[in-house]
Amino acid sequence: MKKIIITISGFHGVGKSTIARYIAKKYGLKYISSGELFRKIASEKGLTLEELSKLAEKDPSIDLMIDERMKIEGAKPGTVGDALLAGWILKDIADIKIWLKAPLDVRVKRIAEREDRPFDVVYKETVERENSERLRFKKYYSIDIDDLSIYDYVLSTHHLSLESVISVIEDIIEGYLKYIGR
Repeated sequence: MKKIIITISGFHGVGKSTIARYIAKKYGLKYISSGELFRKIASEKGLTLEELSKLAEKDPSIDLMIDERMKIEGAKPGTVGDALLAGWILKDIADIKIWLKAPLDVRVKRIAEREDRPFDVVYKETVERENSERLRFKKYYSIDIDDLSIYDYVLSTHHLSLESVISVIEDIIEGYLKYIGR
């Protein structure tokens, strides 16, 4: 297990952080999150996530720093990378690349409940943030974030419980380990 590299990607509110943390703990892997770093930078600068996203549209150094950290840390054997771009950044290195998906309204509801904030406010912020990310990733890396062809598995978290999604991912990991003879 110490040699495996897994990426868990998806838009905001799909459950990637919760699932990646669980997988890291269960399998004794290092957890790496670009979202946590982005939130930390926003906090340090006294900005909201949306404000930092807008700043990142003008200042590529923000995304480049975060993504470089994912590239370096995520490429180390024994890691789970949790990031919107983790699969893309580690596409030639990761053993298992998973994209989690759910409809926008479902994702926004999860975020609003988690943060105890109004749905309409979170909806507007999420749409703006994701549009900003689409533009930046296309501009900085020529990546179409809606192109899921690089992922080994695409899994909807909409109609499954967290436990069910985790169970499916555990089956994927166990199947992979069995396949490679570990």
